[in-house]
Amino acid sequence: MFALNAEPEPSFVNKQPRVVLNQIFAFPPNRDTLGGTSYFIVRNEGNILIDCPAINEINQEFINLNGGISWIFLTHRGAIGKTGEIQQRFGCKILIQEQEAYLLPELNVTTFFQEFTLDSQIQIIWTPGHSPGSSCLYYGNGDGVLFTGRHLLPNTQGEPVPLRTAKTFHWRRQIDSIKLLANRFDLDTLRYICPGGNTGFLRGEYAIDSAYKYLKQFNYDALLSTSVMM
Repeated sequence: MFALNAEPEPSFVNKQPRVVLNQIFAFPPNRDTLGGTSYFIVRNEGNILIDCPAINEINQEFINLNGGISWIFLTHRGAIGKTGEIQQRFGCKILIQEQEAYLLPELNVTTFFQEFTLDSQIQIIWTPGHSPGSSCLYYGNGDGVLFTGRHLLPNTQGEPVPLRTAKTFHWRRQIDSIKLLANRFDLDTLRYICPGGNTGFLRGEYAIDSAYKYLKQFNYDALLSTSVMM
């Protein structure tokens, strides 16, 4: 039911970041994070980088022109890439769930357990399953945007779904994490999901509209019976 065909081959050609929503941008897929998509929120309270983009001249210039980075938040261990180099170049703080901080032993990091509130607009939510420290970032400005890393990814129809693979840490916990999100938000507080992978299935878009509708319509029993997919 939730099987995915092979994702379109990511393009690693240097391109400018794309506008996603108001003051939210997406960087091109990053080879260092297996084609992962990194996002950048530009705001007066301090810019936030979500997952690690490629460290090339175009991306660095874009970040500099928009005021640098205050925080880099890592949604899961597979999104680390060259985070150390980013911290060195931009002097930003690193935020990661405590179970995966050991992967950055030489860096100065901020960790959290279940939740971390950066300010009135930014909350981090631990959603384990894809990996032990998999987490989402919620941006409450406007209609509400949830950056899900690889916790929820678009299928071939562009709908956000959990994807079970041979490397999934704990499938039941991943399903329970979706329930947590469905109970936390509603139609008024969550409109968009920005996934950290499979963005080729969004056909040029980077935000999935009507996000809360998808969270509420999942058949959780059917999800639990989903077999492992490579």
